[in-house]
Amino acid sequence: MLIFKNYLYIMKNTNQSKLSILEKCSYGIGDMACNLFWMTFVYFGMFFYTDVFGIPAAAAGTMLFVVRIIDILFDVGIGVAADRTKTKYGRFRPWILWFGIPFGVIGFLAFYTPDLVTDAKMVYAYITYTAMMLIYSTVNVPYGALMGVMSSDSDQRTSLSAYRAIFAQLGGLIVLLCTMNLADYFTATYQAKFGVELVRATQFGFSTVMAIYSILAIIMFLVCFFYTHERIEPISEEKSKLSDDIKDLVTNIPWIILTLVGILTLIYVSVRNGSLIYYLKYYVVSGTDLLGFEVSNAMLFTIFGFIGTGFTILGTMALKPVAAIIGKKNTYIGAMGLGSLFSVIYFFLNPSQIWTMLFLQAACNFVVGPAMAMMWSMYADIADYSELKTGRRATGLIYSSATMAQKFGWSIASFIMGLLMAAFGFVANTDLGTDAVEGIKILFSWAPLIGSVLAIIVLLFYKLDEKTVAENSAKLAAIKAKKEGK
Repeated sequence: MLIFKNYLYIMKNTNQSKLSILEKCSYGIGDMACNLFWMTFVYFGMFFYTDVFGIPAAAAGTMLFVVRIIDILFDVGIGVAADRTKTKYGRFRPWILWFGIPFGVIGFLAFYTPDLVTDAKMVYAYITYTAMMLIYSTVNVPYGALMGVMSSDSDQRTSLSAYRAIFAQLGGLIVLLCTMNLADYFTATYQAKFGVELVRATQFGFSTVMAIYSILAIIMFLVCFFYTHERIEPISEEKSKLSDDIKDLVTNIPWIILTLVGILTLIYVSVRNGSLIYYLKYYVVSGTDLLGFEVSNAMLFTIFGFIGTGFTILGTMALKPVAAIIGKKNTYIGAMGLGSLFSVIYFFLNPSQIWTMLFLQAACNFVVGPAMAMMWSMYADIADYSELKTGRRATGLIYSSATMAQKFGWSIASFIMGLLMAAFGFVANTDLGTDAVEGIKILFSWAPLIGSVLAIIVLLFYKLDEKTVAENSAKLAAIKAKKEGK
């Protein structure tokens, strides 16, 4: 009789864990909303503050660095607060409802460009960018945690993760395909109608695009809230102090190594992605001929981004079989090595070699793009290692630290870009001299190697190979089976 009751209980909870396509899409659309702004900052953040808003490059890079450091610390607080939230809607969904609309409003204000003197612009930029990064965390951190309480079924979570990745990529594609092209359209329309100077018209064009993204993001967040459900209550077999978990973390050598690699990888990716638009605008010939059509720099940037996203997806699909053959560590080292080589080649190209540039963009994103996806798997291995070593599992804290590593790497990249551009004598929206143009080339081709080469060196000290990971997994399974047997 007891066995029959247990069977019914299992079947009941398994059925409840099944998610409809509508709910999976609704969850995924939440990350699509986030990416409308996240990818805008990744691709256009530095460009917006220098070429559109009119802030000096060094000042803009410093601001991006300082604010993101504050945001990194804020993430931990939001995670702790969300874990302790209890409402009729659950723990994590309410944050999407409460802060979805403020997210859209502040997102627009961050890209709004009031006519101010430089010092006042810096104050406005600091206030709005800081507010945007903090409000982003209040939505995105609980959103990420929501996946873990929507279903207890491992296959459903895997499927949910895939939906999230697909919609995130779609959000990125919207940014790549629409941002500069729509901004140019609104700029030209506004200037033709009101006869204002180009700089002011450009500011209007960019702000209008972000107003559209803001409205879309709010709608998407509301869809995510209303059509997702929290089903799983947190289960804590063992309570541990936060101080103990942090102590475990900072003494975990594989975690330290992988976190450094994460920071360095993001430096490589962010410097390269952030400087692409400068490379195309100030080095590649304007009005480039492509398949018999005259392509603007804005359209060329869109093509580069589209190819990069597509080959990132293809690279991710090829990641699992390659890693299974040569191991995660070796795959990562090989990817960063090839990415470094492909990046450097750009320095030696002349402005008209567009097809070679596009080929290198595809190759570089194919090998490097999936690296972050593999990193999440390596963090799971570290969670097993930590649990076996300490008897406590702090997967959430490890995941949070991985997110912080990404943001920290992105912050350092912005700082590096700002300093280098200032050193090369970059002045936005002017005919750059030879030294400044050479500097842009170095920024896009050689500077990313600060991250990739150092990441390879640090990875050499990573000792969790496939054999060790398998042994740790088997030991944990044996320990858990023994406890359940009692």
